[in-house]
Amino acid sequence: MTTEAIPSPDPAPARRCQNCGEALLGEHCYACGQPTKGLVRHFSSIVGDFMDSVFELDSRILRTLGPLLFKPGYLSDEYFAGRRVRYVSPVRLFVFLSLFAFFAAQLSFDIDNGDGGAIQVVTPGEPGTDGVEATGAGGMRLLEASTVADVERIRDAALAEITAAREESKGVPGVSIGLDVAEKAIRNDAERRIAEIEESQRTGKPLAVERDRQDGRISFNGTPWDPESNPARIEWLGEGGNARLNAYIGRAQGNIKRIQDDPNLLKDAFLSTVPTTLFVLLPLFAVLLKVAYAFKRRLYMEHLIVALHSHSFLCAGLLLVLFLDALAGWTSGLGWLSAGLRVAEVLLLCWMPLYLLLMQKRVYRQGWIMTLLKYCVLGTCYLVLISIGATASLLASLVNM
Repeated sequence: MTTEAIPSPDPAPARRCQNCGEALLGEHCYACGQPTKGLVRHFSSIVGDFMDSVFELDSRILRTLGPLLFKPGYLSDEYFAGRRVRYVSPVRLFVFLSLFAFFAAQLSFDIDNGDGGAIQVVTPGEPGTDGVEATGAGGMRLLEASTVADVERIRDAALAEITAAREESKGVPGVSIGLDVAEKAIRNDAERRIAEIEESQRTGKPLAVERDRQDGRISFNGTPWDPESNPARIEWLGEGGNARLNAYIGRAQGNIKRIQDDPNLLKDAFLSTVPTTLFVLLPLFAVLLKVAYAFKRRLYMEHLIVALHSHSFLCAGLLLVLFLDALAGWTSGLGWLSAGLRVAEVLLLCWMPLYLLLMQKRVYRQGWIMTLLKYCVLGTCYLVLISIGATASLLASLVNM
């Protein structure tokens, strides 16, 4: 008896790229690069791909955050060794951590106007007064003083308030810059008032009438700014440049009154510009690394990867500091727990500069003496860059808020 062979089913047709017609070996065409997935599909699938590609909400986060926080230089070495796909990319890691960190900083404290124009820095969760009083009214009282002794007494009291506020607001970004500006303004007001008193005593003329500081006026050479009668002028800027400069000054003057009524406007505007400022400073920091390690013959992009990972760590550290600070405030009724969180916060703040030193040592593999020397020089140079960037951000915030 003969049996007939059962015909096998026809093989499935090979998948081909809809763009160039080549056979597909995966989810991307090897010939033209077009992906197999387009936008014409179920919306839930598109949302899933968006969350994966933008936020990378998968195991790569866990594989990245642990080494980022506790293994200095590990991620950079892994990247240079070619093991990249298992971790979040350096650029994406920095962008999202910086945005989240400074958004959290905006929410972590408020600046509240107290009685008499005094400014309070209010941190959520703090017991009692919920804030630390810093000077805002001291500069105004200086204008009411009629003797040098009164000026010095008021100045010293205002500076003491600023010192106390600086100690209480450690770790909160943006506050120290505002306090530095306030301290400089108080010293300048005190020196000017003392000069007015001494001039009055020497000439016998009546003491100058106090100027109203609440009108938000900007002065140049002791005279209030005016776009017509007393404009700011820089010769090398030309007519067009000076016109734009005075337009910016006019916008800033209009915003000063708003800031006096609600200081949080400037705080929020400043903190929202910090990620952009850091992103601009990153290439400059990579240049510093390139110069410091010129004889290592590393590519500039390698230094930029190191800069991205180090800045990502600082942003992640800032997030943890803010989180621990908030927890310590919310658990203030449990003394032992709140104290433990404060200790963890201090240890984290100490770990941040030590981490950067260990990272520099691990990535560039030089002796400790040279590493320490370059660490100090790089740190000093970068602090200058950050100061310039912070000042520019503060001015931009004042104009564009």
